[in-house]
Amino acid sequence: MAADTMNNDIRPSAAGEDQEERDQNRRDDNPAAEIAFLRDRLMRALAESENARRQGERRVQDAQHFAITNFAREMLQVVDNLRRALEAGTTDAEAGSPGGLMEGVAATDRILTQILNRFGIREVDALNAPFDPGKHEAVLETDAAEQAPGSVVQVLEDGYTLHDRLLRPARVGVAKAPSGSQQDASRAAER
Repeated sequence: MAADTMNNDIRPSAAGEDQEERDQNRRDDNPAAEIAFLRDRLMRALAESENARRQGERRVQDAQHFAITNFAREMLQVVDNLRRALEAGTTDAEAGSPGGLMEGVAATDRILTQILNRFGIREVDALNAPFDPGKHEAVLETDAAEQAPGSVVQVLEDGYTLHDRLLRPARVGVAKAPSGSQQDASRAAER
């Protein structure tokens, strides 16, 4: 049984060698066939090396554009906290005049936004836009008669892109469709 297995393993390689020898003999007898064969191999090798070069360039470009992805995600937490401080300070400022602390936080927010923009990090414009699961993460649904169903009515956390790739989806509240009785009432009011 083992001898049969060994013979089966040997036969295909011997047959392959025979075919290779016959092809080589044909090329040796015909120099034009040899030239055509070598030209074909050269063209294939050149095409393969060109493809490898392009893939390498693409990888380098992606590495340059997206190398800061983890850094950018971490920086977004700073942006969120600064904006929360600004919102809290704005409500406090309505009672009196804004202090130097709020002006400093606002200046820091502006500078940080400029830096992020310089590195290709952009905020996703979500408010009043139609809900897009590719850019938004729905956290809640709310009744909003003045908004079209399925549109974003509240942004809980801003979303960001890095060179047109989604870095973090915007966490949003979405207007829900009115219930059946509300739809009938709104249709009657339109008539």
